[in-house]
Amino acid sequence: MTTASLTQAQPGPYAHDARHAPGHSRIAPGEIAIGVIIGRASEYFDFFVYGLASVLVFPALFFPFADALTGTLYAFAIFSFAFLARPFGTALFMAIQRRWGRSIKLTIALFLLGTATAGIAFLPTYESGGPAAIALLAAFRILQGVAFGGSWDGLPSLLALNAPKGRRGWYAMLGQLGAPIGFLVAGGLFLYLRLSLSAGDFLEWGWRYPFFVALAINVVALFARLRLVVTDEYTQLLDEKALEPIGTFQMLRSQGYNLFVGAFAALASYALFHLVTIFPLSWIALQASQEVDDVLAVQLCGAALAIGGTIVSGIIADRLGRRTTLALLAVLIAVFGLLAPSMLDGGAAGQDAFILLGFALLGLSYGQSSGTATANFLPRFRYTGAALTSDLAWLFGAAFAPLVVLGLSARFGLVAVSGYLLSGAACTLLALWVNRRIGPRPARP
Repeated sequence: MTTASLTQAQPGPYAHDARHAPGHSRIAPGEIAIGVIIGRASEYFDFFVYGLASVLVFPALFFPFADALTGTLYAFAIFSFAFLARPFGTALFMAIQRRWGRSIKLTIALFLLGTATAGIAFLPTYESGGPAAIALLAAFRILQGVAFGGSWDGLPSLLALNAPKGRRGWYAMLGQLGAPIGFLVAGGLFLYLRLSLSAGDFLEWGWRYPFFVALAINVVALFARLRLVVTDEYTQLLDEKALEPIGTFQMLRSQGYNLFVGAFAALASYALFHLVTIFPLSWIALQASQEVDDVLAVQLCGAALAIGGTIVSGIIADRLGRRTTLALLAVLIAVFGLLAPSMLDGGAAGQDAFILLGFALLGLSYGQSSGTATANFLPRFRYTGAALTSDLAWLFGAAFAPLVVLGLSARFGLVAVSGYLLSGAACTLLALWVNRRIGPRPARP
């Protein structure tokens, strides 16, 4: 694109974020990747802090009137609220971006995410606050979801579109590294506090510390991402690729088919997500078959495996293709689901094997789940389409996984784990088959 063509082009409604620099943007994919990894790791840290606290803290402090199982189910019900709120957050903040620009949107969203997470640290328990404490916990969880939906910065889509030929699988996985990194930091912090404090001190005040830390981490992540978002080169890249904050209703009308195919194509990975990060900890704690601290330590090892699996997924996807990689991993997740009951019923060794194998599969599959969120969309729809597709995949696949699987497993046995993972794998394989037979549909006017 020449300087003349840039001068003659009509500026988009988002051009006030930064001035157009002459010529092509010079932001390298590696530089974009750093912002993606830092941003996603901070967001996942916030969510995993809440998820782990839903097992380790909230049943005792916010639902002391219920038995341990029921209290955990109540906590998991509130856990799902954020995923219900995410699509609304995406729609709200896309409107903010259209009105005030990308940098304003991102600043508000990350400030809200950090504030909502840190705010939980100040909540009274049920003993001192009564039902109002539960209501406030639910409100902050909803705000987390709204903020998470609004924190979409377009960097993963930009990274995929600017990746070198033959390396798209590699660059697609970079943003996904944020999930295991976020879990590693959150889980490590909780484990450190549990080992350093008495049980009474941990429940009295120690559990609040990770929620405080979230605010500081989000401030660091905000500056790391704004460093890219406010640059002339970033704005020019988005405009060159026509990545726009399309309205939600326009997306549904024009690209609704691609939204749902993309969401279901990644469902096996999202179904697995909370069944290896949150559910095992709750099940083992309730069964008292292992010490919780030992389970956390194994999960940290699993997170390290997930980081390695995510990296390997980029290599595999570049050789086999992302859709083929997702299909193969959906089959492996189905096999894993069939073996899950025997592993979880197999004592400490079997439970540890479930966690470690599950994390490894999660890294391999989740590492490429973002590829299906962008590949089907026309360029101008990829910015909003990737955000909404991810929201729907989280909602359908992961939002209710701990609640549903723990409730069903307590009533009918661990066959519920198999059923949930098999259904996710079936949805992925069906969506990939439909997409291959019909192909991506163009936008409707």
